[in-house]
Amino acid sequence: MSKAFTKENEAEADDDLDAADALPPGTKNYITRQGFERLQAELRQLKRVERPKVVETVAWAAGNGDRSENGDYIYGKKRLREIDRRMRFLGKRLEIAEVVDPARQKKRDQVFFGAIVTYENEAGEERTVRIVGVDEARSELGEISWVSPVARALLKAEVGDQVEARTPTGPETLEIVDIRYEEK
Repeated sequence: MSKAFTKENEAEADDDLDAADALPPGTKNYITRQGFERLQAELRQLKRVERPKVVETVAWAAGNGDRSENGDYIYGKKRLREIDRRMRFLGKRLEIAEVVDPARQKKRDQVFFGAIVTYENEAGEERTVRIVGVDEARSELGEISWVSPVARALLKAEVGDQVEARTPTGPETLEIVDIRYEEK
């Protein structure tokens, strides 16, 4: 296969990565201090630990002769491309990140970035979520991106307000039960 096609495919993969994690046009990349530090730690780990290990493996595999059938070499080169792609992505995101401290929020009676919101759905189930940046959302921990449909519905609402959120199961009415701001 020609190297020209390989480069083109790698560039397409980069475009796919950027498109999947794109911020809405004209918005800032808001992030909490913890999220920013977590991304920095991941970038450091990739640079200082993972990449050097893979480079060492690839160098060793390359010294073994025929590279076309050398699994360690082929896998290592692929893994290097993945690591480099992730490092470029993290570098770009950290460069444009705007760190927001939720504890400094002045209007604590409304939902804004960094709020921990407890709401009740139509079925009477309570759920607590924390509104965080696009790059740090972890649904298993109750952290949702500020651009998600639920977070967008909650933004600027106050305790007692009912908001309409578009969820995967269809439109749902949510009632705000509690709002608080704290640094996690």
